[in-house]
Amino acid sequence: MVTPHPLPEGFTEIEVFAIGTALLVEALLGFCLNGLTVLSFRKIKELRTPSNLLIVSIALADCGICINAFIAAFSSFLRYWPYGSEGCQIHGFCGFLAALASINCGAAVAWDRYHHYCTRSRLQWSTVISMIVFAWLFAGFWALMPLLGWGEYDYEPLRTCCTLDYSKGDRNYATYLFSMATFNFLVPGFIMLTAYQSVHQKFRKSGHYKFNTGLPLKTLFICWGPYCLLCSYAAVENVMFIPAKYRMIPALVAKAAPTVDAFVYALGNENYRGGIWQFLTGQKIEKAEVDNKTK
Repeated sequence: MVTPHPLPEGFTEIEVFAIGTALLVEALLGFCLNGLTVLSFRKIKELRTPSNLLIVSIALADCGICINAFIAAFSSFLRYWPYGSEGCQIHGFCGFLAALASINCGAAVAWDRYHHYCTRSRLQWSTVISMIVFAWLFAGFWALMPLLGWGEYDYEPLRTCCTLDYSKGDRNYATYLFSMATFNFLVPGFIMLTAYQSVHQKFRKSGHYKFNTGLPLKTLFICWGPYCLLCSYAAVENVMFIPAKYRMIPALVAKAAPTVDAFVYALGNENYRGGIWQFLTGQKIEKAEVDNKTK
């Protein structure tokens, strides 16, 4: 008979099960929705535009977050991390890479929409591909730094998944956190803010609002804001006085980002939604032009 592994310190049986279940639901729902986004782009010719390639890049990054969450869910049901310290480092790196790439590609979408609606020019394939490559390489650089000693990956409070270690709050952690957050959260947020403000002004002048210009930025701050606040507070004060179960909440909120992104960028896009419908049912969408609109 196999003896169950002891519960992680600071958690009850129901809390561990609830966190594991939440992670599993987030992983499955987000992966299905974003996988559908990628498959529809591949199968439906009308969706294959440079603008929609940026949405696919977000979907691929979000699929990475979902895989990361699925592994965390599996470990949570086991009550321990079964892949060792090296597996922890790989898990932390892959999760950070996917998260940063998703955020940076969201800024790229905002920049593309600014060009489309404010300058009446569409970004070409070469430009979009270059932006995507840069976003992933830039994310890879910052995700790699903790493996090289600037910052550090370690177990999250439940000790069934791995992320940036904020428990020490030392100089090494603080310098990495503020540098990484500036270039991968504040700068993308600023790009989204200025781009969507310009688009909003354009819509207001024309009186025709084609999508909710505030939704992408709100999504960014709602999903990733709590985690950023926790990590930022850890750079100036010891956060270990906060019960472990409460320190898991920002991570759970962040892992909901793939599902929310799918509704904002793909399912919320009228023409992309039509392409997904065509992929699922075989019914051809009436309007061939796909112009990256979000209701």
